[in-house]
Amino acid sequence: MLVAAIMDIVTSSCDNAEEVSFKPSLPGNAEIRDIAAALEVIEDGGLHLDEPPEGEDDGGGSGRKGIGIKILEGTPVLGLSRTNSDACHEELKHQTPKTLIYPNKYDNSPEQKNVSSAVVPGLWDDLHCEHVAVPFATWALANWATASQLNRSRIQELDRDGNAIMSALMAPERSVKWHASLVVWLLLEDRNTPLNESVSDWASSLLSTISQACKHEDVSLAQVASSAFLLSVERSPGVQKVVMEKGVNPMRDIAKQMTKHKQVQEPMAKALELVCTGELRLSLEESQKWSGILLPWVFGKFSSDTIRSSAIKILSQILEDYGPTCVPLSQGWLAMMLSEVQSSIKKSNDKGTNQPKSDNVKTLINNANIASAAQVANQLSSAVVNLAAKQLGNASNSGDASPLADFLSLEPLAGPFRSLKKDNLPKLDAADSALATLKGIKALTEVCAEDSVCQDMIVDFGILCLLRRFLLSDDYEKLAAIEAYDASSRAHEGKERISNVDGEPAISDVNDPASVRVPPTAHIRKHAARLLTILSLLPRVKKVITVDETWCKWLDDCANGRIPGCSDLKMQSYARAALLNMFCNDQPNGKSESGRGGPSDGGVKNYRNSCPRYDDMIFLINSHLPHWKCPKETDQQEAFSKEISLFTSTEMGDVIESVNGSNCSISNDSTKNNPDADCPPLDIVFVHGLRGGPYKTWRIAEEKSSTSSPLVEKIDEEAGKLGTFWPGEWLSSDFPEARMFTLKYKTNLTQWSGASLPLQEVSSMLLEKLVAAGIGNRPVVFVTHSMGGLVVKQILHKAKEERFDNLMKNTIGIVFYSCPHFGSKLADMPWRMGFVLRPAPTIGELRSGSSRLIELNDYIRHLHKKGLLDVLSFCETKVTPIVEGYGGWAFRTEIVPIESAYPGFGELVVLESTDHINSCKPVSRLDPSYTETLKFLQKLKACHA
Repeated sequence: MLVAAIMDIVTSSCDNAEEVSFKPSLPGNAEIRDIAAALEVIEDGGLHLDEPPEGEDDGGGSGRKGIGIKILEGTPVLGLSRTNSDACHEELKHQTPKTLIYPNKYDNSPEQKNVSSAVVPGLWDDLHCEHVAVPFATWALANWATASQLNRSRIQELDRDGNAIMSALMAPERSVKWHASLVVWLLLEDRNTPLNESVSDWASSLLSTISQACKHEDVSLAQVASSAFLLSVERSPGVQKVVMEKGVNPMRDIAKQMTKHKQVQEPMAKALELVCTGELRLSLEESQKWSGILLPWVFGKFSSDTIRSSAIKILSQILEDYGPTCVPLSQGWLAMMLSEVQSSIKKSNDKGTNQPKSDNVKTLINNANIASAAQVANQLSSAVVNLAAKQLGNASNSGDASPLADFLSLEPLAGPFRSLKKDNLPKLDAADSALATLKGIKALTEVCAEDSVCQDMIVDFGILCLLRRFLLSDDYEKLAAIEAYDASSRAHEGKERISNVDGEPAISDVNDPASVRVPPTAHIRKHAARLLTILSLLPRVKKVITVDETWCKWLDDCANGRIPGCSDLKMQSYARAALLNMFCNDQPNGKSESGRGGPSDGGVKNYRNSCPRYDDMIFLINSHLPHWKCPKETDQQEAFSKEISLFTSTEMGDVIESVNGSNCSISNDSTKNNPDADCPPLDIVFVHGLRGGPYKTWRIAEEKSSTSSPLVEKIDEEAGKLGTFWPGEWLSSDFPEARMFTLKYKTNLTQWSGASLPLQEVSSMLLEKLVAAGIGNRPVVFVTHSMGGLVVKQILHKAKEERFDNLMKNTIGIVFYSCPHFGSKLADMPWRMGFVLRPAPTIGELRSGSSRLIELNDYIRHLHKKGLLDVLSFCETKVTPIVEGYGGWAFRTEIVPIESAYPGFGELVVLESTDHINSCKPVSRLDPSYTETLKFLQKLKACHA
């Protein structure tokens, strides 16, 4: 009966590819002599029975040497030794397992019949007429080890040198390897069991077993052996060293062979992570070879979260170790991510239903972004291949000999790699490479900006690792420095040749170090920071970054302008907004579980008492000021705000917990209950107009005239690019009683520049962003230019419809710079202008006499009449240059005449010698366009103190 049970369990445990362990059939308090006997059988290959009494033979000298083992209550299991003669071997080849009899001391018992007929399918294929004692002994050892910790400690004590287990691991029988691997797994998994001195040898044998099992597609054996191998790597630094020296290549082969079996891939991925992210490091060549496996682990459909996480950590360490040398790797990672995202979105759109007519423009924008992403992914892939070829030189042309061969064979890199002209590599420098990366980040951001599913996807694919690299490292600067050094070396060698050889041609400009271009790393950081700000609203992103002291300190230094590479105002705002998003906690009625989305029922109640959430459309002016912080309800949080770098990981966790436990809302009631001297009681929001921007619209011009650009679409892009940003530099100091924001939204004058959302869609989108950011929880004043005034009107009208009461009631003033309250002459041009310029939908809404514009103006007039808000308007007096088309004749006109710039109520200021573009760009603090606005704000403050 015992042997039958053994047979059944051995068979089931060997054949089931999903099980690593099995239910023990042997006792948890085994006899020490039984365990010792099993170990001796395994180590010696057989255990002789007691010598027969004198005068008796051993069974006739048939060549079958009897061996046995006492497993349970004195019951022996007999088999054939390894020393069978050839004759015996030939004889037994034709026998079936049923011909073997297992003697039992209960000869006449009913159990004997069952024992004698036991069959072991598969086991005899391994044994090939060899002994069965070792397989049974190994099975018993695994069974005992599974049964109890006591048995495991006895096994460890009796086999201190580990030779018996090592013998089982190296045995030819597959079943012995399986159970031996299970024993190792059980011994190493039990943390109470001391580490055996032979664990390094075990690990080497296990790796060999995994490799052989993979070649024969034996998933069950590979799984149990790889699980044991992982534990050996995890517990023993010595094993890690051995693996790094001898096991990296076999592990890579295993990973290639078992691409569809995550139960084997997971231990391999985790083991490699442990080996190369500790004190040891992969060499550059090994890192390049592994890149062709690690990236498929990140993006593969058979990858689990465990595999993907390990792959991302390993890739991150490789980038950290080899910096500029691994730029092709980081670029390839970004290209694959971009390609995967656009492909996924396209498939989703193909399966979905047609968009309603009201979403036609939005659909056009999304489709344009997806098409752009596909194009940029191809461009970035080409840059990756070209840079890799340049770095590897001729080695990259030798096919499989290149360490990046597997990497470059991945999609979307494979196409450009096949098309590469190996005898004429294209010229590529660090600036070209950086520009390709910049385009990739921008395209990825545009595609994912409003798509929560896309955001979750790129977080899964390791975008945080790449963003951290782009923000904190200087890979492209170093790459350019290497190029400059190489150019200098070549130039020096050329000069030496000229001095030695008469008539030598002049040195090429390529060898001139001054010809090396500066890569656009500042723009890369800015767009990486923008994407980080968008993702910082996701709860799981917060968890990752808030425990990263280095990253948090970098963001804080950037927001405060303490980093030379963070002088850009947008960059500083992104850094501060990301920190605020991460260190403020969302209340139950705040954000949705996905980390994105607006109110479920359109009411402001969903945002009340929730932390402000700053999206990439909302910029914080003067991000270094103390009021851009969550309310200081704990001493730890205040200390963090002063110096984040002083905290350890544990202390930072305490700070985060205290911040998350606080109420970060800044409503009128909460301000009274918890006054914060650093937080001004008034908000000012700047809203740009057509072709404007959150900063460039409000930069002063050198003089009160537009640029010489012949196209309206380029005027606001170029005017005041390098001028003073007067809201941040003047108004912040002259009127410190306010927090200041500036908004961004996409606008185009014509469809040639791409689709832009109509007025109502833009306003609805901005309304949600404003309310989520807590704007409206205190008195707010909007300062607008051109169409921005209409956007604000629509926002307030929508706030009434959607019952966002705080924003509607707390808006106390609006400043209109050249706002077309009743339409613009630009929209009233003859039909031929519309035919040539293809005006965007937004322009069509600005025609004179538009019923929608009259309705919005009446609504604001009603609020002004009731004394709920005050209005200040500015009017242009100078014509603005216009053209008919991209090759037509030019003329000038008033874009917003005085009859349209004055809404019919409130104050009106007529600006002399000022055109439409420069009406919101004061020359100095004495300019009426600034002084009147300052007086207006001071008056509102006095009225609502």
